[in-house]
Amino acid sequence: MIKNLLIATIALTSLSAFAANKEAKAEKVEADASTSKVVWVGKKVTGQHTGEVKVTNGFLNFEKNALKGGEFEVDMSSITNTDIGDKEMHDKLLGHLSSPDFFNTAEFKTSKLVIKSVKKEKAANTYKVTGDLTIKGKSNSVTFDAVATKEQATGKIVFDRTKYDIKYGSGKFFEGLGDKMINDDVELNITLVAKK
Repeated sequence: MIKNLLIATIALTSLSAFAANKEAKAEKVEADASTSKVVWVGKKVTGQHTGEVKVTNGFLNFEKNALKGGEFEVDMSSITNTDIGDKEMHDKLLGHLSSPDFFNTAEFKTSKLVIKSVKKEKAANTYKVTGDLTIKGKSNSVTFDAVATKEQATGKIVFDRTKYDIKYGSGKFFEGLGDKMINDDVELNITLVAKK
């Protein structure tokens, strides 16, 4: 009986040490909201528009310097445009993007990405990332390539806006749009910079 108890104690101690060691290797790296950013690109028949939205918070999890997970959130009311010089047209676009036709920022103030799985690629610090992207209260799975270290992570997400109830100007839902048709795919170029 004493021998069995001794073996059980040693086993439990070993498991506890293993768990503690594994936990110690995991590291949560907070994103610096002031230097992190998301650049959006929306295309249409006659050209494209670009701009930014501010990252409000986020973090990435690493084990042995390898990306394992994380998430980040953006403030949709911070959306900007960077390609229109005319103030009237610039303000009109931002007003439209903030309206219910697009992101309805008065009701849905934030958007979010939560990483669900990460697959290491052959090239250094490169990963195939799958996560849940939430926009206008709707979540869909997205998969994208990312480069990540504990100092900075970058990635490009391309998502179908119609899956988030953003149907304005979509050829899937409206006929006869001609050169007013807007592409369904929206590009997000993400840069998360670690807090120092």
